[in-house]
Amino acid sequence: MSYCTQAFGAYDIRGIYPTTINEEIAYRIGRFFPALFAAKKVVVGNDIRLSGPSLKVALVNGLTESGCDVIDIGQCGTEMIYFTTAHLKLDGGVMITASHNPKEYNGMKFVRQKARPISGDTGLRELEALVADGDLPELASVPGKAEKLNIIEDYVQHILSYVDASQLKPLKVVVNAGNGAAGSILDVMEKYLPFELVKVHHEPDGNFPNGVPNPLLPENREATAKVVREFGADAGVAWDGDFDRCFMFDERGNFIEGYYMVGFLAQAFLKKNAGEKIIYDPRLVWNTEELVRENGGMPVISKSGHAFIKEKMRKENAIYGGEMSAHHYFRDFSYCDSGMIPWLLVLELLSQADGRYLSDLMMERMERYSISGEINSQVKDVDEVLRRIETEYGPQGNVTKIDGLSIEFTNWRFNLRKSNTEPVIRLNVETRQDKALMQEKTAELLTKIRT
Repeated sequence: MSYCTQAFGAYDIRGIYPTTINEEIAYRIGRFFPALFAAKKVVVGNDIRLSGPSLKVALVNGLTESGCDVIDIGQCGTEMIYFTTAHLKLDGGVMITASHNPKEYNGMKFVRQKARPISGDTGLRELEALVADGDLPELASVPGKAEKLNIIEDYVQHILSYVDASQLKPLKVVVNAGNGAAGSILDVMEKYLPFELVKVHHEPDGNFPNGVPNPLLPENREATAKVVREFGADAGVAWDGDFDRCFMFDERGNFIEGYYMVGFLAQAFLKKNAGEKIIYDPRLVWNTEELVRENGGMPVISKSGHAFIKEKMRKENAIYGGEMSAHHYFRDFSYCDSGMIPWLLVLELLSQADGRYLSDLMMERMERYSISGEINSQVKDVDEVLRRIETEYGPQGNVTKIDGLSIEFTNWRFNLRKSNTEPVIRLNVETRQDKALMQEKTAELLTKIRT
């Protein structure tokens, strides 16, 4: 019998419950995972999705029947699986989540020892093949044991170690958990911080009564921005469902693009750790490169995507890495991404800013490097569009192909890359102190891409 593995992607599993992700698939994953990844003890957890507990039971049954011991940390964020795997020196971890997808979705993310990611190049394809058609291995003569563990306090203390809490000012901060898993963690962190937290959509609820927890969508931003303005807050923070990404708002309720956050956080680390390497992705680069060099660091470019960034982080022993998509990676967090560390670092810098507002700190960089934001276009033949654009623009500029097509000119540059999952091409444009040029070149490229 063959099983549907349509939900298996390049980096994780994500599908609609119960059609493409269900208890049978979860059980089979549990049966094959231990032998494939030499795992004798793993951690599991789930976000707030309604199907999470049932999928976890099936997964744990599969793992223990194959002789693997399991630590269940309950409802959590994805990064808590990373933390627990490394902190307890386990052989791997499985997070049941569909991140920012609609409520009918669920899925899984996997790591091996030291919280190293398991993706298409490092075992996920082999797991997919076994789940689809493999004969189940024999039941273990001695089943594994499953135990529950509350890891929250250890995790929170580690997160707080990235800032000096005694130097933080009593800022007023709007925090929007999006009815995801972040709320319960914020309740614990609040005890150790001087901030006044104004809580929005705080209670975990897998029905998503206030919409899908994806602050990257423009229509979802106003829920945070409005409260920032109403309460006269110093900043706002919003998370996606499994809180591996956070999104910042200034005191006016303006959304801060992830690109500018990368340079901002690079500054935060380099002020304390001069000479360190900073990893960044090729979609938008000039602001990050300039700030890293100005602060005595070494910028190192990497292909986009968490598996590539984490691999480059380890290879270079970089202290921090960031993507414009709001994924931020930290050496002392097992080179993994966290949505809880970045906002604390930003508010630490704001506490040291001599009365300046967050908008003051960000506006200079935004004016220096104008960006289009990532713009998606549906096209019939992505590769043909890439060839055509390179033929037209390539001879006039500097071409690189680290991730998609990047072409750089004196005062502007762009990156064009294709989606791994759909016939979509993604455009990013940036200019040096010239917003009008950015708008002109963005419109020009979109016309050529879509024609």
